[in-house]
Amino acid sequence: MVFGFGKKRHLTGLDIGSRNIKAAEIDETKKGRVLTNFGMVDIPPGAIEDGVIKDPQIVADGIRQVFKENNFKDQNVTLSIGGYSVIVKKIDIKTMSEDELQQSINFEAEQYIPFDIADVNLDFQILGENELNPNMMGVLLVAAKKDMIDEYVSLVDSAGLHAVIMDIDAFALQNIFELNYDIEDENVALIDIGASKTSLNILKNMTSVFMRDVSLGCNQINQKIVSLIDCSLEEAEQIKRSEQSDSISTADLREIVSSVTADWATEIKRALDFFYSTYPEDEISRIVLSGGGANIREFRQLLGVEASAEVETINPFEKFEIDSNLDSSYLELIAPQAAICMGLAIRKVADK
Repeated sequence: MVFGFGKKRHLTGLDIGSRNIKAAEIDETKKGRVLTNFGMVDIPPGAIEDGVIKDPQIVADGIRQVFKENNFKDQNVTLSIGGYSVIVKKIDIKTMSEDELQQSINFEAEQYIPFDIADVNLDFQILGENELNPNMMGVLLVAAKKDMIDEYVSLVDSAGLHAVIMDIDAFALQNIFELNYDIEDENVALIDIGASKTSLNILKNMTSVFMRDVSLGCNQINQKIVSLIDCSLEEAEQIKRSEQSDSISTADLREIVSSVTADWATEIKRALDFFYSTYPEDEISRIVLSGGGANIREFRQLLGVEASAEVETINPFEKFEIDSNLDSSYLELIAPQAAICMGLAIRKVADK
């Protein structure tokens, strides 16, 4: 979804999450892609809930802060949305040209989108001929609620920036994965565990065939800490990050993390089972994690056992040169959280 055009081909990737805001700039040189700038700032709990901006002023201040502190120059940005205001479906329809589909997309979408078509922006990508029926073709259909798009575009505008491309979180993650990893004839599950939602995107021959968002995330750990020791959400976040505190025993903290991540693994296994019911001959051999939850070692181990698959964390910087002005050790630490932002930063003005 493209909303405007800037003079430069390259754009700043801006990932507005419910707990932090990330921005990245990439340059393409004769030697390859170079990460020239990256920044991340936290925002208070509650400023964004379930993708809905509750406090635009605080979020806009966070955007301005990350740009100012890290000296970002390009004010033309790519951003993304996700959650329940976005619907992504793979559908099969009668074979037709792209122009014909453009004319009939509203009619086709009405059968699959649980929103009023007048209230959404539609986009699509033709995937190719149906393997079982040459008269049918696969189409990836995307619908995003206009009010959420307008909300984010307005937010970015109030921060003094210009939204050029609006992407979808899952697509940004898929794009940066495909750029960094050479995968052939392998089914891969990309799982992003954020603060308030977990997104699953299964790739079959590098084509997305199954997507699902569930309301699970790292905030659950914080909320259980709060309920146990009656602290603020900010204090709970610090305890979770440091993995120790005078206010809570190591055993209690481990028990909280274990119970929450066990729920994550169960819910993800349920989604994978649904995929297997549709593609019984296929096997997911590789799970790649991103987001803050990807750093929890116990969760990675548990998910590997539950799903009978190799589990790893994504490195969105794998095939990038890192500018000497950036702290490589810091980037290595936050790499899983930077994945969507990096996927946005590789987009260009001329992209669809």
